[in-house]
Amino acid sequence: MTYTEPTRWTGSGRAKAAALLMLAWVALLWVLEAIDVASGHALDAYGITARQPDELADVVPAAFMHFGFDHVAANSVPLLIFGFLAALGGIRRFLVVSLVIILVSGLGVWLFSPSGANTAGASGLVFGLFGYLVVRGFVERSLWQVAVGLVVGAVWGSSIGLGIAPSDTGVSWQGHLFGLLAGVAAAFLFHRRGTKDPG
Repeated sequence: MTYTEPTRWTGSGRAKAAALLMLAWVALLWVLEAIDVASGHALDAYGITARQPDELADVVPAAFMHFGFDHVAANSVPLLIFGFLAALGGIRRFLVVSLVIILVSGLGVWLFSPSGANTAGASGLVFGLFGYLVVRGFVERSLWQVAVGLVVGAVWGSSIGLGIAPSDTGVSWQGHLFGLLAGVAAAFLFHRRGTKDPG
């Protein structure tokens, strides 16, 4: 599937829209966690418990829920950066890519997480956007995007590698791995027709 971005977007307008979107997105995560704490962690119920049919309804909400402010803080900076860089390629495409990543990451958690584990957080999306950014430039043959992907890979690659390694630390490597795979796939599925403009 290819996307042709609207010509009305200027470079500065696109950057402003991307920045506002990601600031609002991350702010929402903090507001939801504040509500969760104030309600005695009632929103933790929107996490994903593996292989329970009724938990499929929580696949999307779980990507916006966290287990404490430290959890939100750990995801906020990479989500802001990766989301902003990805959204520079177009808001509509970014939202579609993000939804695909959230769905695939959540389904991976639902299928493969340990029984009884409750999983939530935006890290699956973070890992997916990382994969998307690293691969996007090569798919679209854009030197600008290749450069962005190489910088992102150099700075965050080692931590991403550790995050997808199977472990018993309580971190959802399943969500990370499936998020990463979904982001790579999305770079191929939702590439843009023509890449003369930076994005």
